[in-house]
Amino acid sequence: MPTNIAQTKTRLLLALWDLGGVQQEVKKGLLTKRIVSKGKKAADYQSVFEELRKQGAIAISKTGYSLASPKGLEVLGEGLRSSEFRFDGTIVGSWTANALVKWIGGINSTVTSTPAPEKPNKGAIASYEEFKLVVLEVYDKLNYEYNFNHLVPIYRIRRQVGDRLSRTEFNDWLLEMQADDILQLQGGSVEDSAPDKIEDSITTVLDGLRCYARLLKA
Repeated sequence: MPTNIAQTKTRLLLALWDLGGVQQEVKKGLLTKRIVSKGKKAADYQSVFEELRKQGAIAISKTGYSLASPKGLEVLGEGLRSSEFRFDGTIVGSWTANALVKWIGGINSTVTSTPAPEKPNKGAIASYEEFKLVVLEVYDKLNYEYNFNHLVPIYRIRRQVGDRLSRTEFNDWLLEMQADDILQLQGGSVEDSAPDKIEDSITTVLDGLRCYARLLKA
């Protein structure tokens, strides 16, 4: 077992991070090749791996390891900032030096970069007339992109419109579009009977569940 557990844990996490362990699983042999010191063997490090797994910093499978985000990155950052972290000997492996440079570069870019401006949210839908225009635009888009053959699921329309109006307003105004002979709301059920999709459809006292909208006129 390594003598300095804290230092070994940090080196292990740094190697895993450098090998892309946040995005994908790193093969066991590739990681142990980097971290196993001269005179040691992979089995000597099992307790360190297990401790990091229990800590929630890494995930272990039969074939490899991955770095948990954000916990693994937090533990790695804390280890690199620790006053106890140091490199033994006079020579530091090139992978270690390069990984540290990449880590420090990432910190600097995070600190100095200006956050990208958020895309402005589309404004709230304030009237039935505006709602009609938005729904017809969404209807045409969905019908074209997904080839719905003019039976567009209501839950998809609701989700496209998003939080620009309340659920009650959406229901009332969509039913009003039916009363105005713009849309016909049809029954049936969604393709996989998913409860959330049914909930995002429309249910009325008289007609029951309506899951699809068909355009009657422009």
